[in-house]
Amino acid sequence: MAGVFLVVIGLGWFFSYYFQNPSILVFFAVFAIVLQIVSYWYSDKIVLTLAGARPASREEFFDLYTTVENLSITAGLPMPKIYVVEDAAPNAFATGRDKDHAVVCATTGLLALLDKTELEGVIAHELSHVGNRDMLVSTVVVVLVGFISIISDVFMRSLLWGGMRRSDDREGNAGAIIMVIGIIFAILAPIAGTLMQLAISRKREYLADADGALLTRYPEGLAHALAKIGASAQPLRHQSSSIAHLYIADPTGGKKVPWMAKLFMTHPPIADRIKALMGDRASTISQ
Repeated sequence: MAGVFLVVIGLGWFFSYYFQNPSILVFFAVFAIVLQIVSYWYSDKIVLTLAGARPASREEFFDLYTTVENLSITAGLPMPKIYVVEDAAPNAFATGRDKDHAVVCATTGLLALLDKTELEGVIAHELSHVGNRDMLVSTVVVVLVGFISIISDVFMRSLLWGGMRRSDDREGNAGAIIMVIGIIFAILAPIAGTLMQLAISRKREYLADADGALLTRYPEGLAHALAKIGASAQPLRHQSSSIAHLYIADPTGGKKVPWMAKLFMTHPPIADRIKALMGDRASTISQ
């Protein structure tokens, strides 16, 4: 969180220096504070709204409710709120700022597709995200990357509105150098930020898989669940790219094969995750 604050302030200083307007730095400082408050306190509400989720009652979704309850006790975590998304695509995610304000959400398609041990594997995976505080990490990264993308776009547009001419007239060669640096940053920063976001997401998925298998002591359950989810390849009807990395599997249902495309994937390939869980026995899990 401190790192995000410093990055935003650094961007504010750069733009205030470039445009010779100290009020820009003040605006960025205020915005950074608001950014921290919103990303920390309201991340779960934002994610649930984007996902189109609704609360799940014990009576309506008894198996889901009891599975979450039992595994929460086993993991030593407070009982999270439980939500569902009315969607035939099998998927699930966890959100919330900490273990005391966590939410576990599953689609109705997931509940219809998986058996008890497979559902336990998925829920254990999501509770591992809760225990590892992955939701907060993911939310902060999303907010930061989104902010950098917006600022980069604003900077590029400002050049078209005369920013280049003002800088050259004011500082000559020094202004031109600063302008070039700004252009390079505006182009590369969103790409680098997105790659960082996706790399973090993939790494945390592997960790949650491992911790989820340790929680249930039955890695086959999660491996079979991942195989079924991967075989479905059905995209969510209601999805947002900003929260795609929170799901247990790619919500677009796409299967990217080229190796270079892996850099831009929100999740590790299903086959790689099953191999990490099962080792030499991965071939026994059919997708």
